[in-house]
Amino acid sequence: MTLTARVKAQAVAEGFSLCRVCRPWDVPEVPNRLRAFLEAGYHGQMGWLAERSHWRGAPHVLWPEARSVIMLAENYGPDHDPLDVLHQPERAAISVYAQNRDYHDVVKKRLKRLARWLISEAGGEVKVFVDTAPVPEKALGQASGLGWQGKHTNLVSRELGSWFFIGSVFTTLELDTDATEVDHCGSCRACLEVCPTDAFPAPYHLDARRCISYLTIEHHGPVDEDLRPLMGNRIYGCDDCLAVCPWNKFAERAAEVKYHAREDLLAPDLADMAQLDDGAFRARFSGSPIKRIGRNRFVRNVLYAIGNSGSARLREVARGLVDDADPTVSDAARWALGRLAHVEET
Repeated sequence: MTLTARVKAQAVAEGFSLCRVCRPWDVPEVPNRLRAFLEAGYHGQMGWLAERSHWRGAPHVLWPEARSVIMLAENYGPDHDPLDVLHQPERAAISVYAQNRDYHDVVKKRLKRLARWLISEAGGEVKVFVDTAPVPEKALGQASGLGWQGKHTNLVSRELGSWFFIGSVFTTLELDTDATEVDHCGSCRACLEVCPTDAFPAPYHLDARRCISYLTIEHHGPVDEDLRPLMGNRIYGCDDCLAVCPWNKFAERAAEVKYHAREDLLAPDLADMAQLDDGAFRARFSGSPIKRIGRNRFVRNVLYAIGNSGSARLREVARGLVDDADPTVSDAARWALGRLAHVEET
């Protein structure tokens, strides 16, 4: 077996679903795409996307000594339809990837094990990344053949559908590369048409300022009142554009149990979520990616969902947070209370 073949076999042994290889300079289109995205203001409050853009747009500049990029996919496919909870307005919709352990921790451990194995087998130097550095992972994923960036801008795989994380191992070793994946979206527009906030100004273009994942996770302070009703009961992330992709017919449930949905996060009661204080929030979401947004932003999201619930039962929950110490939470509570003011008891 060649070294590249052995790397791929070891990647599977470590628990990765797919492994492909490209060069760090195989994404020449990224700088112009990034520039257009930033100039349009689509990044919203994510100012860090405009920082170190010379690295984010050109990974071979990030580490000039690197000669190969090993791109890894890790399946986190659910065993349920993530859209079902959207029909339960008194329950919270949490993105599939956040229904258990933080993927950064799980994937990075695997990447480090693979990197150590590579050094022991062939030497060289390595760096590992999983959504934590200015690396254009989706573009590198397409260049390596993991998948292609669909019309929703996320990576889609013929083998895994939409449900997979991406990690990378940069190495100074020269490995055999794989063919770039081509676009298999065809005329399908399912992901564009399902978006509740119309966050796609055109196919393959995302305005993050209207994306529910951005609004619930990255956006600080109050959300525009025109967008709040469109968020429905989504309190952390949004899976709509992923879930409707026809390529999910090939998706399978995650083998890693750390990605299986916790029962208490599958469709939790909005009332329970809203009443978490800081300590209870931290305890509830220990080890979860949800913990990083903090109690205040989380409860803000829950209150928007309560306002969209049409439930008289939740009116008192909103009333109880009107005087919350955090101004964004209290604003969200007043908005929710106003939305439910004339809802009749059933």
